[in-house]
Amino acid sequence: MIPPRACDCHLHVYDPRFPYVDGAVLRPAPATVEQYRALQARLGLTRAVVVQPSSYGADNRCTLDAVRQLGVHARAVVAATEHTTDQELLQMHESGARGVRFNLARGAPIDLASIASIGARIAPLGWHLQLHAPSAFYAESQRFLEGLAVPIVIDHLARVPMPGGLLDAGFLTVCKLLRSGKVWVKLSGAYFESAIGSPSYADAGEVVRAYSTIAPSRLVWGTDWPHPSATAGERPVPDDAVLLDRLCEWLDPARRAQVLVENPAALYGF
Repeated sequence: MIPPRACDCHLHVYDPRFPYVDGAVLRPAPATVEQYRALQARLGLTRAVVVQPSSYGADNRCTLDAVRQLGVHARAVVAATEHTTDQELLQMHESGARGVRFNLARGAPIDLASIASIGARIAPLGWHLQLHAPSAFYAESQRFLEGLAVPIVIDHLARVPMPGGLLDAGFLTVCKLLRSGKVWVKLSGAYFESAIGSPSYADAGEVVRAYSTIAPSRLVWGTDWPHPSATAGERPVPDDAVLLDRLCEWLDPARRAQVLVENPAALYGF
């Protein structure tokens, strides 16, 4: 069922060797590379993209160390600010970084100028911008997103509210952006907004099927392991095997291979 070279495009590593940034809202228990390898083996996954969590701010040491441990089958999405130098960006590229993430989902100030500036600076590296934001952000920012200098990867189904997600203004905007080829969408976080919940996540499945009908070549998938918002008690902790089973149920075999193998290879340079 799971094709060879399948990629988990969204996971976090929390290693106690690296301290959380002052004021971090989420402070999960350790979730190390060794623990993640056990999940990889359980799910039959090969490739991995380690995404910088908000708990570490712009200190990317833990994320890049995780990529080093995972080896040639791993990539990183890091954090960057106006204080990040071009030399630091180049060094992170050589360490496996392929994108910069802005997490706008926890009340962080939305600084469009900073997002655009970072986008322009990472364009020569062939990187992308990854955005985690409420659905309304995409509806309000379509013109801004269309004008960015780099591709955009949208986290967690664009956090489309459910039920009724197929009528949501943010969802409809993301569909337009998918048709234009401007964005990618991560089919991760089905458990975030689902009103139905486990094990079917049927309302999230409707959103996944809609995206896959519009632009199957612009979709990737991830576990969101170790589910930091869920382990903090904000929502039930999902079973990663169930999440992967649902993806396989929602996509036919050809699109499954696109989402799990071909698209990640194109986006992250595997």
